[in-house]
Amino acid sequence: MAWKRMVLQIGMGTDIRGADYTKAAVRALRDALWHNSLSVADAVGLHVDSMRVEVTIGVPKPGLVDKTQVLAVLPHGTGTVNVVEGGLEIPNDAGTNSTVIANAAAVVRLDV
Repeated sequence: MAWKRMVLQIGMGTDIRGADYTKAAVRALRDALWHNSLSVADAVGLHVDSMRVEVTIGVPKPGLVDKTQVLAVLPHGTGTVNVVEGGLEIPNDAGTNSTVIANAAAVVRLDV
């Protein structure tokens, strides 16, 4: 058998105040995952924990994201997290704080 891409889920998350990149990334992945109820594994006779999920997070400063906290969001299967440059950081007028916007893509693969 071979690992096949079955699903692509996308989401966006923010940290309005505080510029917490990990918080925004976690919210982006939750947004991608929590708007769906996947039955694709069941449909092909596999357990949901057999899924491999490849997560890509886009933020302006990739080094500020804790990948372990992002990976902990996955409810089933195993996963990897890759953080790339993307998203937005919008400073407030005083220059004392920022809003961070993160984008997430989760590719679900099954061995079929």
